[in-house]
Amino acid sequence: MSQSAAAPAAINRREERKVLAGTLVGTTIEWYDFFIYAQAAGLVLGPLFFAPLGETGAQLASWASIGISFLFRPLGAIVAGHLGDKLGRKKMLVFTLIMMGVSTSLIGVLPTHAQIGAGAAILLIALRVLQGFSAGGEWGGAALMSVEHAPDNRRGFFGAYPQIGVPCGMILATFTMWILTTIIGNDAFLTWGWRVPFLFSIVLIVIGYLIRRSVEESPVFAALQIRKKESSAPLGQLFKHNTREVILTALIFIANNAAGYLLIAFFATYATKTLGMERGPVLLATTLSSFGWLFFTMYGGILSDKLGRVRTFQIGYALVAIWSIPMWFLIDTANIYWYFVALFGLTIGLGLSYGPQSALYAEMFPARVRYSGVSIGYALGAILGGAFAPLIAAVLLSNTGHSWSIGIYIVVITIISFVAVSLVKETRGVDLHVEHHVNHVEK
Repeated sequence: MSQSAAAPAAINRREERKVLAGTLVGTTIEWYDFFIYAQAAGLVLGPLFFAPLGETGAQLASWASIGISFLFRPLGAIVAGHLGDKLGRKKMLVFTLIMMGVSTSLIGVLPTHAQIGAGAAILLIALRVLQGFSAGGEWGGAALMSVEHAPDNRRGFFGAYPQIGVPCGMILATFTMWILTTIIGNDAFLTWGWRVPFLFSIVLIVIGYLIRRSVEESPVFAALQIRKKESSAPLGQLFKHNTREVILTALIFIANNAAGYLLIAFFATYATKTLGMERGPVLLATTLSSFGWLFFTMYGGILSDKLGRVRTFQIGYALVAIWSIPMWFLIDTANIYWYFVALFGLTIGLGLSYGPQSALYAEMFPARVRYSGVSIGYALGAILGGAFAPLIAAVLLSNTGHSWSIGIYIVVITIISFVAVSLVKETRGVDLHVEHHVNHVEK
């Protein structure tokens, strides 16, 4: 390669790294905000904000408050796509980041039910709605930014970057909770310490804004904005021509999202409140297991470039289904080491069925509807999957008295997702830049 050709190539690689950093950092921070709420909902928010419902009712209401925000994700995806076309996608990425961070930080200063009565729960839910709205506007842009910029044979790898923001956000959230619990103790944590992780979001907003601002200055980033702008179509066009793809993308995601939210929120609550395990070691074990989620998500993206998106998904979901029931018997030993093994084992299948998602979804839709399609499919899958998974798990446990009944629930929805992804014809190698391409849903 000549020096004249090598210089632009080196610049392009630097710009690629900036774009990937922008997608990773943004999703990590937004998911940190989301996970902090999910973990606090399991540990402290019930008695603080829903006390009149009694111990069980307050916990169920707290779990339900997790799901409420998911209902507003599709709206966030629609509004962000519309405004992104008018104001610029770069501005919307920063705006959704700030909205998520501000709503999270405000939860950290909310008065509780003991201080202002029912108004506390209303304010909490209102801020939770804002969290869901901003999250709905984030993922589609980050996914397309990474996949559409990738070399054809590395889309899975590039697309894994926004995906690993989820385990990175969980590691950051759970580690923060563990540090606080260890340093100040359970009593202080329940009294005031739970507010600190929410307030810490202010620092993350500043970091994320600075990084994203630097990416905004990239000419590659500007070109990607134009490409995403071209791929945002009115919803009428999307559902007229690609309804099957939207439905399938939603169904493909439900098992991963449901099992993921048990890992994020339910397991630690079950271990501490039902099994009586110490909160500190449980949070540390959850943090360490999240590194497995991080590794296998990245590996899932890489593997999909070799085996194909569909096959990698199928392997991941087969592993989730096989592990979903046995892991509960390990957790029920109340032994911290077996607890870690149970969670780490789940992350293998979760990662393999999450890493290829950005690439698969981008390749399933033609260019004219790609942004709308991937965003809405993802948001609907989150509603059907993870929105109320912790609540469903709590109800199953209460009614059956057997934790493995939750495993049966995960197996059932994993079968649904497995069938859905099997209905997709392999997408690897599709030309992403054509206006129309072959329908990749098998008839």
